[in-house]
Amino acid sequence: MRRLINWLVLVVVLVVGLPYLLVPLYALPLVHPVSTLMLAENIASRSYERQWVSFNAIAPVLVQSVMMSEDGQFCTHSGVDWKALNLVIDDALDGEATRGASTIPMQTAKNLFLPSTRSVLRKALEIPLALWIDTVWSKRRLMEIYLNIAEWAPGVYGVEAAAQAYFGVSAAKLSARQAALLAVTLPNPIKRNAANPSRGMQRLARVIEGRAKQSGAYIKCLYE
Repeated sequence: MRRLINWLVLVVVLVVGLPYLLVPLYALPLVHPVSTLMLAENIASRSYERQWVSFNAIAPVLVQSVMMSEDGQFCTHSGVDWKALNLVIDDALDGEATRGASTIPMQTAKNLFLPSTRSVLRKALEIPLALWIDTVWSKRRLMEIYLNIAEWAPGVYGVEAAAQAYFGVSAAKLSARQAALLAVTLPNPIKRNAANPSRGMQRLARVIEGRAKQSGAYIKCLYE
């Protein structure tokens, strides 16, 4: 029994600690990490689409749209938006419906290293990983990895594959409207279709498109 416990402890340490060792490796530009969902596709012998593109090969309007949709304070926080997170915790304690407070570093940590199922344990693992990622990587590298591992449709990962699947163009050639539609697809890529948007998606896309046009002060960490 003692030997079994020791083995279990070792497995837990490896599972929890391995991501912290991989993060510095993933900082290298030549490394193209894959997400846990992509690994699951491989294990299940399912095919998927993903074409890695560098940050400079992604239309700035797509970066602006995603930032303003997913994490408007991306350039100012250190991995976690504590103010937004505290509001969510307060709402939960009050028994109110909670809204998302996941930053792009938190989503990247989840996509790279953690299961997609929602739980308190996953969030507890996600927060310190997000802080570590934001410390080790530059903001440009962080955004590059996020946009290349995010799921945009079933079996479609990364912005290049998404741009070609939905609009038949490269990520560098996306228009403002196309970028906004892709951005509002991210929260629910299984049910939302950027090429065939619902009225609700079109309404959200117009809002994000307007915010992207006024995002200059919010994206300085990426384009200075």
